[in-house]
Amino acid sequence: MNKIPSALTLGIRRGGLEIRQFARQRESVVFTLLFPVILLAIFGSVFKDTIAPGVTFSQYFVAGMIASGLVNTGFQALAITIPMERDVGGLKRLRGTPMPASSYFIGKAILIAVSMIIQIALLFGFGLLFFGVEMPTELSKWLTFTWLVLLGSACSTALGIAFSIVPKSGRGASAVVSPIVIILQFFSGVFFVFTQLPTWMQQLAAIFPLKWLTQGMRSVFLPDSFAAQEVAKSWETGRTFQILVLWLVIGVFFSVRKFKWDRD
Repeated sequence: MNKIPSALTLGIRRGGLEIRQFARQRESVVFTLLFPVILLAIFGSVFKDTIAPGVTFSQYFVAGMIASGLVNTGFQALAITIPMERDVGGLKRLRGTPMPASSYFIGKAILIAVSMIIQIALLFGFGLLFFGVEMPTELSKWLTFTWLVLLGSACSTALGIAFSIVPKSGRGASAVVSPIVIILQFFSGVFFVFTQLPTWMQQLAAIFPLKWLTQGMRSVFLPDSFAAQEVAKSWETGRTFQILVLWLVIGVFFSVRKFKWDRD
């Protein structure tokens, strides 16, 4: 009698299938992986001023786009594609197979992780070649970058799965999810210097994880002297970690308790 593979093994296989399916959707590949690079090209070409001693706008923008990319590839992508899969009955069929539910979510997490790695590599390469973006030289900053990417990716994935119950149909999912992401990007200091935004925008953005992801990424890619220009006059690295963990717990809770495998 053949031994049934573990949930992790099935999840890894499911992840490979998710990657192959994603690669066949050329429009999604271009939008997900190249859109941040396109934005960097546009904003980096338009805004060439130095916003602080030793800090160009391109340097500032790369930090924001990496944080925003975590939200785009995790939260936005899942909150849109899962309702589509639900609409066509794909989730219902999967639920009727011996595959554990956790394997499905592991597969999605693998897809998000691979997409994010490629996106970061493209941003680094393009930024270095065309806009003089400087990479961190301190090991501590790379360690901070690593846990920000891991925690931010996990948080965005969990929240995307949880929010996938909100759109009533796959057809309308993009209209529900995309405006939320765009608004948060403007409020969270992705496109503009955060402290130049109105106070009420800053306070609203501080509720959500994207603001803390962008601030954390700035602590990696900008000189320590720039911390004095943050709202709290510091990077608040510990607080960033705590808030991201809190949102991760919220996302996991609602993903487990409220996820829908079938249409109502």
